[in-house]
Amino acid sequence: MLLSLALALLPQTPISGNAAVQDVDTTRRTVWSRGESGYHTFRIPAVIAAPSGDLLAFCEGRKNGQSDSGDIDLVMKRSADGGATWSENRVLWDDGDNVCGNPCPVIDASTGTIHLLATRNLGSDKEHQIIAGTSKGTRTVWVLTSTDSGKTWSEPRDVTPTTKKPDWTWYATGPGIGIQLVRGEHAGRLVIPCDHIEAKTKHYYSHALLSDDHGKTWRIGGRSTRHQLNECQVAELSTGELVMNMRNYDRAKKTRAVMRSADGGETWGKVQWDESLPDPICQAGLVAVHASTTGKPTDDSTVLYFSNCASESKRIRMTLRKSLDGGHTWSEGRLLHAGPSAYSCLVALHSPAQPHRIGCLFECGSKSPYERIDWAIRP
Repeated sequence: MLLSLALALLPQTPISGNAAVQDVDTTRRTVWSRGESGYHTFRIPAVIAAPSGDLLAFCEGRKNGQSDSGDIDLVMKRSADGGATWSENRVLWDDGDNVCGNPCPVIDASTGTIHLLATRNLGSDKEHQIIAGTSKGTRTVWVLTSTDSGKTWSEPRDVTPTTKKPDWTWYATGPGIGIQLVRGEHAGRLVIPCDHIEAKTKHYYSHALLSDDHGKTWRIGGRSTRHQLNECQVAELSTGELVMNMRNYDRAKKTRAVMRSADGGETWGKVQWDESLPDPICQAGLVAVHASTTGKPTDDSTVLYFSNCASESKRIRMTLRKSLDGGHTWSEGRLLHAGPSAYSCLVALHSPAQPHRIGCLFECGSKSPYERIDWAIRP
């Protein structure tokens, strides 16, 4: 099935800041399938276009079951032909029987370095134990880096002391992708969308991690102005404003939650409910495409793309939508997978013959959302 996008409204000029990939006729592909490479299940997808133009797909390889706990490795696959074919599975981080996951990559365009944020915890610790404070350990925050478009990676580096407060228990980076800001006084800043739970209140919030020194150090930015929110994605608009789209647990509003920042993620405004984006309490994908309207780099518009399970109650109907007004309104969308589906990640692509394309990496199956991770792209 082809991922067809209505992009006629966009000018046919290169997209600033997006890596080039080969111009191939790419249809839907399965990237990971349950049971391959000795893993029971693959979950939590993320995808970027590396500086080399290769696509890098990341996820969790769950060794012995579908559970969020146990022996979980951080794995990767590469595509050098725009998603037509994918490499063998590669393990980036295997910490024995422990959990290494929640991949959230971001590219520093000024250095070419890829920073892969992730979390770790003991495989024997369950999420509810970590939240309750009865676990042996807790969730910690780590970074892996690559300076050669993902061919080699550094050893994981623990950045927990500057990215997690002492009274936070559960923690997640992404899942999905981070961004680098390109406008205004905060241009060059790296922003990673995250979430956490407070020990005393058990309230859960979305927040941002920030780096202003090309990933050498990371610090906590602003968090959501209300709780019952967690897994999120962030995008920058042509105005420099940031928009964060969040998973919402408040069943009085069975939709996505949204908030905005005017200071590069240092603080966030009032949380609002997007009635046009139904959601069954699940992660979602968000990416911004910046397209020049006159050929001048300072005169451009932003098109937002959003992917999620378009249902108020079930993880089904993976749908892709776009917004031409900064996420205030959305298209009806294109159905990518009618059946069971769950987490997703979007990437903006560029090729000389087809300047505007969106790729989607998402969990799906026929009976369960977690049977495989598929890739789809508008050729």
